[in-house]
Amino acid sequence: MHISRRFFMAASAATAITPLFASSALHAEEKAAAMSGQPFSFDKLTEDMRLKAGQDYSPLEKVGGYLGDLTYDAYKLIRYNSEKALFSHIKNNSFRLHAFHMGWLFRSPVTLYEVSDGEATPVMFNTDDFIYEREARELVPAHEQLPGIAGFRLHYPLNRPDIFDELLAFQGASYFRALGRGSIYGLSARGLAINTGGSEPEEFPVFTRFYVEKPTAGAETVTVYAALESESLTGAYRFVVKPGENTVMETTARLFLRADIPQLGIAPLTSMFLFAERNRDKFDDFRPQVHDSEGLVIKTREGEHIWRPLSNPPHLASSYFEVNSLEDFGLYQRDRDFENYQDTMAHYERRPSLKVEPVGDWGKGKVRLVEIPTDLEVNDNIVAFWLPENGGKAGQTFEFTYRLHWGDLPPEADGDLAYVHETRAGSGGVSGVSNEDGSRKFVIDFKDGIAAGLPTSALEDGLKAKAHVENGKIISQTLIPIPDEGVWRLVLDVSAEPEAIVEMNAHLAGFGRRLSETWIYQWINK
Repeated sequence: MHISRRFFMAASAATAITPLFASSALHAEEKAAAMSGQPFSFDKLTEDMRLKAGQDYSPLEKVGGYLGDLTYDAYKLIRYNSEKALFSHIKNNSFRLHAFHMGWLFRSPVTLYEVSDGEATPVMFNTDDFIYEREARELVPAHEQLPGIAGFRLHYPLNRPDIFDELLAFQGASYFRALGRGSIYGLSARGLAINTGGSEPEEFPVFTRFYVEKPTAGAETVTVYAALESESLTGAYRFVVKPGENTVMETTARLFLRADIPQLGIAPLTSMFLFAERNRDKFDDFRPQVHDSEGLVIKTREGEHIWRPLSNPPHLASSYFEVNSLEDFGLYQRDRDFENYQDTMAHYERRPSLKVEPVGDWGKGKVRLVEIPTDLEVNDNIVAFWLPENGGKAGQTFEFTYRLHWGDLPPEADGDLAYVHETRAGSGGVSGVSNEDGSRKFVIDFKDGIAAGLPTSALEDGLKAKAHVENGKIISQTLIPIPDEGVWRLVLDVSAEPEAIVEMNAHLAGFGRRLSETWIYQWINK
């Protein structure tokens, strides 16, 4: 399963399209007819989707004609005319909405409504709302009403007060992504994941309708509602978006199941990991690292902190982390140093981290990590999501509320626990001596926290690294201080049978307490 990172669209969409209101000038009688609003609230959308779950699923057909003729090369020559941005007429308003044009992979129409004073008014776009360059101009007729859009993006003066930066984009199935201050687009989130990385075909639910509340003057947040539809369920979503250093999306998902879903993935995150220093041997590339995210973080309300470095495995790999009470989980890009990426175009050091923070107790369940082999950085190959303990049964309803935090999200330098600063790997044994036992060396740097202030003599007073290996054997283990860096370095030599899947974990402890987050890693001995 490979997912195009920039232009993914599921084949299915749902339900008939409601007529839309044109953002460009219409004849007076057309405009008057189209502007008739309808009562709207999140509860009303929820009831609509509950009723729809009791009906047969009816996927939306793709449109043809000139929209179907738009190739990738032509599609990338189309952009929204920023002078026609929705909400630009509101005085002292910092939010602007731009639509994504239909065409190429995006041929199933998505509808958009503007919500104001408890009424939803459909919004329509025509070809005069977009700018077409070169061959795109020849393919698309002028003054043509569009049957819908492919999604939309919101702009906001995130980095400078005089520039409306892109803040948030919804496009393709239930995919969306956002930015914190100083970030550039990297990983994505989804509304829901169904049967991801399993033996059954993955199902991609689709946001078929969006409702955006008209911002008021001086508003610091904007609210987006969405209708989710697929063969197995329906859903109503609300996103309250607050831009900032870390952009936060308070998300509520109300789900109505048509069918049993054993793998019901809540708050799914999608990213890319090609290689880092520990696994770059098969890549002939001048760059030291290529990834949107480098590790999975899991925190529990019992105080467990986990860091799981990501891998690009030789075959599909899944890891499950059982949790009694989840505090948060996320995919993180911790390394912010350009020197460690050397990519002047992609700037992976500026890709955002993304944390999922549950609101309320989600109960028992698992965080699942899916890692998919890939040779290309244009493919998303990392997925992480929450699995409720018992999955979902036909007729069940669920409500999940959580906050999505997009931004740098650096570790707490002044926190008590040391964090995993770096994971490296290479041939085992002693440098300059033949590695007769075929062992693998893993070097884990724990940085900051209380441990950073401990003297070297702490090794004699009780500081130790607790390491454990399943399906393999620890040949040697050494803990080394690097005082100038605030680092304690753990060096493990591990052996295993060929093709063995080895699970490892380690943390620092001493003086009656845990002193670091837990490093967890999966090594496949190829």
